[in-house]
Amino acid sequence: MNNFNNAQSSIANLSQAQIDEGLRSHMLRVYNYMSAALALTGIVAWFSATSGLYVAIANTMLIYVVMFAPLGVVFYFASKINSMSASRAQSVFWVFAGLMGLSLSYIFLAYTGTAVFQAFFLTAGAFASLSL
Repeated sequence: MNNFNNAQSSIANLSQAQIDEGLRSHMLRVYNYMSAALALTGIVAWFSATSGLYVAIANTMLIYVVMFAPLGVVFYFASKINSMSASRAQSVFWVFAGLMGLSLSYIFLAYTGTAVFQAFFLTAGAFASLSL
């Protein structure tokens, strides 16, 4: 008789400590990727706001492309995630993080730098404390 439940038999041979360590390692990598993407988003947003890039495209039709490009990436990612390679999915993830930075760069123009940094550090602190 065929045994189609191969995943269950391979996990049964692992101890609880090995499973916990593997899960901890995996979640640490996930949080590192998320932190790096958040940093990329912030750097792109700050650079495009302070360099005048956002102001240059604000009164053109290109602003709509900048605003809706992250949504397009989300739709693309959702439709192709099951057939993508891991490296391709990671590339799309980094493109999404950069596009989010570009589309959110108006925040640096609308609010003071102090308010933006306070909100950023409060949010980052809450994320870090909740992820422990």
